[in-house]
Amino acid sequence: MKEDLKYTLMVAGMVLAWSVYYAVSKIIVDATGSPLLAGLLLRAAALVFLTAQLLLDGSFSRLFHQGKAVLILVLIGVFGFLLDLFANLGYAGGSLSTGTALLKTDVLMVNLATVILYRKKLYLSDWLGTGIMLAGVLLVLGVDFGGMELHVTDLFFLLSAACVTANAFIIKAAQERYHEDADMISYYNNFVVLLLFGGSAALAGDIRPEAMGTIPGFWWLVALGGLAQTGIYFFYYRNLKHFEVWLVKLYLLLMPVLSCFIGVFFLNEELTAKKMLGILVVLSGAALILLRGRIRRHGRPLRD
Repeated sequence: MKEDLKYTLMVAGMVLAWSVYYAVSKIIVDATGSPLLAGLLLRAAALVFLTAQLLLDGSFSRLFHQGKAVLILVLIGVFGFLLDLFANLGYAGGSLSTGTALLKTDVLMVNLATVILYRKKLYLSDWLGTGIMLAGVLLVLGVDFGGMELHVTDLFFLLSAACVTANAFIIKAAQERYHEDADMISYYNNFVVLLLFGGSAALAGDIRPEAMGTIPGFWWLVALGGLAQTGIYFFYYRNLKHFEVWLVKLYLLLMPVLSCFIGVFFLNEELTAKKMLGILVVLSGAALILLRGRIRRHGRPLRD
């Protein structure tokens, strides 16, 4: 019972941290006018929290004793940067609705990889539940299917989704084959992405003092975003260690639902009938999988 409660809280923490991060990230991007600068600031704030965490638990020195595993740790960071880069390139030449829909294909990519590459069995109800949840998420996000137009640059969205998918399995491999813990993976990932965001922002000329502190509470929001990013690392990586990748991605489909309520209460967004319908559809898809008993029998945490 205690174990079930523990992992329920871990999943809830992951969804909450990711929802807060996206809400804050949107504000900081709008305030700075630069996704690159916003990424740099948020990752720098996360670095402070991650460093404090390692210093407090006495594991900071382990950062410098990773051996051959350092290669896969750096690779995780590179993919973490690429998924953001490709998404931004897609948005630069495409529409928000199309991008939102295509980025969510990572859920289907994970399911396919689970079946084809890892030879895991997913049942019809798993696919049906995933499809229903995905449809609900797109409704919550307000995707305009009628106004969608496809462009060549939309391929960047698919590349971003592929990077998200690949990175989840690479993280899983780092944990299982190299026995890396979540904290080491988190630190290396954040540090590599921080360097790449910093270099990109510098080359683009986006690191400008006048672009920072442009709204009340700017630096407090940056700190909150860094804390939320730290929470993502803490919960997401631990969930990937204990659950199948496809199940973790399925849980993350609940994130837009929470983000919707955050937008309503803190960003003055409207809770429309379409969004309410989407929330009900998402929960219906989740209920289908839960009722089938798939999570309890096949999604239970893996033993170390």
